[in-house]
Amino acid sequence: MPKITYIAFDGTPYEVEAPLGSTVMENAVKHMVPGIEAECGGACACATCHVYVDDAWTAVTGSPEPMEEDMLDFAYDVRPTSRLSCQLKVKPEYDGLVVRIPERQA
Repeated sequence: MPKITYIAFDGTPYEVEAPLGSTVMENAVKHMVPGIEAECGGACACATCHVYVDDAWTAVTGSPEPMEEDMLDFAYDVRPTSRLSCQLKVKPEYDGLVVRIPERQA
């Protein structure tokens, strides 16, 4: 299983093994990673699972689809590497993925 590292706003790392086909958000919730609220449960209907994809991983994760871009308008402190973790489905290529959690969710 691919390993994903979540870096909390305070710098604390949380490494989890993520099943293929699950989402980065689902794994954060399952492993109680702080800072991922996931209020809509992964329906891309809020921005409470906002993360910053580490610069080294942006080519692997790709760009947000239009619906995700619209939801990111509601996120706190959006940056060029911002993504909604509910829209990142785990693939073998994500092994080692690093995402950072913003100070707060919108």
